[in-house]
Amino acid sequence: MTKTQLIEKAAAKAEVTKKEAAKIYDALYEAFVEGLAEGGVQLAGLGSFAVKTRAARTGINPRTKQAIKIPASKYVSFSAAKAIKDKVN
Repeated sequence: MTKTQLIEKAAAKAEVTKKEAAKIYDALYEAFVEGLAEGGVQLAGLGSFAVKTRAARTGINPRTKQAIKIPASKYVSFSAAKAIKDKVN
């Protein structure tokens, strides 16, 4: 599902215009990103999002077969709530 499709579906379910739904989507997105920057977001019935750190490691360049250093990085992990897992399975 794309952003546009999500906004259209939300607008229809909430009985608001697509323009209003898009504003709400943008506001939720900004709040979500701020929450991740502060450490994580938990949404009841959906799941939890957390920022985790991937340690620095040594990798191999597949072209030259030489060892390269891969720096530490942060990534977002998601754990689905039980209700979501049950619906998907």
